[in-house]
Amino acid sequence: MVLKKKKLNSKDASRKLVTALDPKSPISEQYRTIRTNIQYSSIDKEIRAIMVTSSGPAEGKSTTAANLAVTFSQLGKKVLLVDADLRKPTVHHTFGVNNLFGFTTVLTKQKTLDKTILETEEQDLYILTSGPIPPNPAELLSSKSMEQFIEDAKSQFEYIIFDTPPLLAVADPQILANQVDASILVVFSEKTEIDQAKKSKELLENAQSKLLGVVLNHKEVQNGDYYYYYGSK
Repeated sequence: MVLKKKKLNSKDASRKLVTALDPKSPISEQYRTIRTNIQYSSIDKEIRAIMVTSSGPAEGKSTTAANLAVTFSQLGKKVLLVDADLRKPTVHHTFGVNNLFGFTTVLTKQKTLDKTILETEEQDLYILTSGPIPPNPAELLSSKSMEQFIEDAKSQFEYIIFDTPPLLAVADPQILANQVDASILVVFSEKTEIDQAKKSKELLENAQSKLLGVVLNHKEVQNGDYYYYYGSK
């Protein structure tokens, strides 16, 4: 299938896209380390559809998802970043585009995937914004349309990164966790409670999701910069 793409201007992208705007920075290098660990974790099963989530809001999951998508595309892999947070979406803000059509438009069969994705100026990186916020996010994510979506996306892209809502807030990420190949949990240094992180891990396990590991985000170091660390679960 030939993708019909719309062009967007990466100059409007948020400074959160450090891997695109400053690829030689220490933070970008840490994202590449995360990418490498993901690649090495797929010995038994090919990992292509990956969910990025967190315990609570404002812990860095969307920033992590977007930067991981960039690093995979920098390998020459065709990557789709999907905003699966159907309650408080942010991908359209990060990339400076409108959100008239997107993920929900595809799931409700109003438009096809190839007519809805947006091409970025990062080579091989495409995005799918959330689309209109639906009244029934959990039902959409557990529908047959969702299964078909993942199948279609895998036929067109080498990696699909899903940005999802926080695990402890709504059921949506648990539903999606059962359908993707693997999950990544993002925690905010000195903000995410240990009990919250443990509960999130249990929820992913109960959903029979393969938890690849944890990204420790916003850890302050002596020079005042920040880094991202990928640890085992």
